[in-house]
Amino acid sequence: MQWGFRTFERSEFVTEMTLKSALQDVKETTLAAVSGLLGKLEYLASLRHGHGRYQHWGMEVVHGSESSERALRTAHAEVVSGVLRTPLETLEEDLQKSSENSGVSPREYVEELRERFDDLLPGERKDTPAASHLNSVLVALSSLEKNRGRATRSTS
Repeated sequence: MQWGFRTFERSEFVTEMTLKSALQDVKETTLAAVSGLLGKLEYLASLRHGHGRYQHWGMEVVHGSESSERALRTAHAEVVSGVLRTPLETLEEDLQKSSENSGVSPREYVEELRERFDDLLPGERKDTPAASHLNSVLVALSSLEKNRGRATRSTS
């Protein structure tokens, strides 16, 4: 018996699809489209719904709900960590950029973050050192924005 082999020509228009982990997808696609560290923090907080679970339709379709949940929670923790490691001066600049993209003033933006503080942390516990540190950062940014407004008015 003779085996027949077919030869196939490979098209020059082949698109290569790379498979990304859910975490890579969040970082390299989803979060790459959001400008500013505070913008990323606010975005990830907005994905949290009932009982602190994350919901992102596209991620769930591609990676499944459990993988998406883990990836979003991990990315959220990494963004919080990034905010806490960033110098206040840099966060002031980031606040300008993040608020500009939201269409509100920096002062309004930071106040909105403070109002939604419970969603800004990826874990359920809000009595951690990270929570205290993040709260201090937001209070400092808020104070700087309030004082910036006063300084601007007094020089006019």
